[in-house]
Amino acid sequence: MNTQNLKAVLEEISNGNNLGEKITLVGATKTMSAETINDAISAGLKVVAENRVQEFREKHDKIVGAEQQFIGHLQTNKVKYLVGKVSLIQSVDSVHLAEEISKQAIKLNTVQNVLIEINVGGELSKSGFDTDNAESFVKEIASNLNGVKVVGLMAMLPQTDDKELLKELCLKMRGIYDKLKSSGLNLSILSMGMSSDYKIAINNGSNMIRLGRTIFGERNYGEKI
Repeated sequence: MNTQNLKAVLEEISNGNNLGEKITLVGATKTMSAETINDAISAGLKVVAENRVQEFREKHDKIVGAEQQFIGHLQTNKVKYLVGKVSLIQSVDSVHLAEEISKQAIKLNTVQNVLIEINVGGELSKSGFDTDNAESFVKEIASNLNGVKVVGLMAMLPQTDDKELLKELCLKMRGIYDKLKSSGLNLSILSMGMSSDYKIAINNGSNMIRLGRTIFGERNYGEKI
């Protein structure tokens, strides 16, 4: 864990995004031990998130002093392990998944905060609603499912060195987000930007970034949790 990097990012985002909105830093903790995560929390990290349900289940009770979220692709049969335990599920990429989250939340007499994932780059390798029909699906989920509360949108930007393209896609996401807000939805989170592109994202409307490598260094995928 790189304490210096973490503190530098926290300082960098302290003035907000280009619109003056507060930026939330989410630590992407895939493959990191609970001890390493807790060290980052002690150094100032306030929100952490897992990509895999199994890792979340292994570490959930060992992590102290931070809000826990989920940011990975989620299968409907694993929803029950997250609902009521995470503050936010960022990766709702289908109506079917939203329905299952709502169903499990209602069983627990709770409401689960979610972000709707949009495939802003139109990439076949990524999940999420396409930009053409995202608005109607967001409204459908927000209006019809009592067990979920849509609090914003999430996007994974393409891996590219084309900064102008990344800027264009960020602004496109921000446009969808603003349009949904102006239609009456109470949205507050636009989550986009990872270690390679977060600077572009926060300069073009993002108010939540998800950083792994920048905080924790390169991951050792062979290492056991």
